[in-house]
Amino acid sequence: MHSARDRLEYEPWLAELEQVADRLELTQEARSCAAELFLMDVPDADRSKRAVLAASIYAGALVAGEGCTQGTVADAADVSRLSIQTRWKDRLEEAGLEPPRW
Repeated sequence: MHSARDRLEYEPWLAELEQVADRLELTQEARSCAAELFLMDVPDADRSKRAVLAASIYAGALVAGEGCTQGTVADAADVSRLSIQTRWKDRLEEAGLEPPRW
């Protein structure tokens, strides 16, 4: 679980999450879930933060039942689809959620 201090420390990244979510027209449920997934385990390296942010958005959209593809999220977040593909399942599993088995 994260603290209020985490929200303050990562406020610029949460603002970026909101901007990407706006581009994707995500609901508040998906945004909230994505923020929780992101804050759950933020990497130290700034380079990795963007990829984890995008993976969290994709996973949050899945949890909320919204139909975003990895490619759509990748384009909106300015990362590669592979960045999302290699991280989103871990985000869900770390949160205690079971990823879909398509």
